[in-house]
Amino acid sequence: MIPGRGERFIALVAGISLTAVMLGVAALVIVMSVMNGFRAELMDKIVGLNGHAIIQAYGGELDDWENTLAKVRETDGVIEASPLIEQPLLGTYNGRVEAILARGNTSEDIAELSEKVVMGNMAALEPGSSRVAIGARLAENIGIRVGETITIINPQGRSTPFGTVPRQIGYEVAAIFEVGIYDYDKAFVVMPMQDAQTLLLIGDTVGMIEVTTEDPDSVGEILAPLEEQLADRAIISDWKTINASLFEALAVERVAMFIVLSIIVLVAVFNILSSLIMLVRGKTRDIAIMRTMGATRRSLMKIFVTTGFVIGALGTFAGMILGFIFLYFRQSIVRAIEFVTGIELWDPTIRFLTELPSRTDPVEVAVICIMALVFSFLATLYPAYKAASTDPVQVLRYE
Repeated sequence: MIPGRGERFIALVAGISLTAVMLGVAALVIVMSVMNGFRAELMDKIVGLNGHAIIQAYGGELDDWENTLAKVRETDGVIEASPLIEQPLLGTYNGRVEAILARGNTSEDIAELSEKVVMGNMAALEPGSSRVAIGARLAENIGIRVGETITIINPQGRSTPFGTVPRQIGYEVAAIFEVGIYDYDKAFVVMPMQDAQTLLLIGDTVGMIEVTTEDPDSVGEILAPLEEQLADRAIISDWKTINASLFEALAVERVAMFIVLSIIVLVAVFNILSSLIMLVRGKTRDIAIMRTMGATRRSLMKIFVTTGFVIGALGTFAGMILGFIFLYFRQSIVRAIEFVTGIELWDPTIRFLTELPSRTDPVEVAVICIMALVFSFLATLYPAYKAASTDPVQVLRYE
């Protein structure tokens, strides 16, 4: 039996409803996974490079830092602590000048950067070797390669009768690394701590101590005893304080995106409601006949609730599949869109990260699916109630 025009239209609306739910769920899964990935990648890379907290000396120079370092390492909950020197300077090569962040690290910290090296060898950075490692974006900006010499300029040079002459020292580039955060890759120049002390003329002092704890979220409580001991000498800043504005903005954006995309799912569910209402109106005579044949109101409600819920469930399942496929091929899709439109969608100078990140939270996906299914179920109740309330006497009076 060929369905009538009305039934074909109802089927079309039901198909549109399923597609709308699918796209809404897929959008939620994709956006929330990307937001989670963005936060996780930023945290991993920022915290991985700078530790969970920084103990910074007043005046920029921490005297007797060995004893302070020993106290930090003895603190419960501290996994690792290491001295660090960090100073904004200028770097120049072949007439090009860039603002840099000279970073003096211990041999152990330098070795940990080896996995980020894209060219050269970190093992060549030995104290007194006059060798450094630089970020990949900095290397591109000044056009320098491994084996060539970068000149670092320290404005606090030697005094002469004609004024202060900036200190300029040439260092061979032994390695080029890529952390994955644009701001770091365009500025960092890493060298052994002893070479940094010589460059900055600070003797046997350091600027700060980098601390890694067992639990990043509890770093404040873990380091609280140290704050009292170091109150007159240094200040402790944890990763939450240092990057507060960035992570707070991400949290607000994440909640806002979830609410907006949930509304999209809700709008899609209204399509299920409208298609069921049209189905009830189109099948009024059939419903009346079923009632006269003994069908109960409960059974009629089950029919329409099941119909609407299946549409929502299929749309939800298809949306999950579509979302996971998009996330798996996300970088290829971004490049394809950039190629077609000629517009750079993922600019690392703005986005901090060099690639579109993703980290799917199973609990969050489950919440999205449950929300879509609950909306779909609620949308079926009114049409199902109207179908169950059909009076067969009134419908079949003139049959």
